[in-house]
Amino acid sequence: MRYLVRWLGLIILLLALVSTGYPEDLSLQYFLVKTSPKEKELSEQERTELLNRINDVFQQAQQIQRSLMDAIQVGEMKLEYQEGRFWMSKLEKDRESIETGIQQLKLLSEKPNHLSASIKLYKSLRDLSSHFNAYNNMSSFSAFVGDLAPEMALWADPIFYDLYLLPLAYSKDKEPEPPEKEKKPAPKSKKPASKSKKP
Repeated sequence: MRYLVRWLGLIILLLALVSTGYPEDLSLQYFLVKTSPKEKELSEQERTELLNRINDVFQQAQQIQRSLMDAIQVGEMKLEYQEGRFWMSKLEKDRESIETGIQQLKLLSEKPNHLSASIKLYKSLRDLSSHFNAYNNMSSFSAFVGDLAPEMALWADPIFYDLYLLPLAYSKDKEPEPPEKEKKPAPKSKKPASKSKKP
């Protein structure tokens, strides 16, 4: 009986330790919980994992964007010429947003406190989210997009905005400005004494 109680205690202890550790793959749900007012701080590991998850979202968006372009070009979707051109132009903008987002993610992986890159990444996410939600409202496109549109909206707002961009902007705002070097006054130039001619 004593051994059974010890084993049971050991199992409970191991389960408690596992539940307090970081999961290898931090999910959307994990970051949504972190957006609550009590949980706004992210560790360095969590910030890195957040960027990795957003990179995954961009990779999925890139595959969907290519699939949609191929489906329109091949004629898999029955669209009128003008409508097809309209959607192709939207998909081309998405390609640019995806490329910009991936570039900003690479920059943030090297310099996590780069505010400009964070803002550009947020804008790319928001633009893609808006377009993908529009695609999801079309029956011929929704099969391609699926759940990525609402998921992308959550990664942009509130997750990236609340957990990464705002804290970064606040930290930049609070950083003390470097003291200005005291400038020495320029020496006054003396005018040479004019030699007056005596008559």
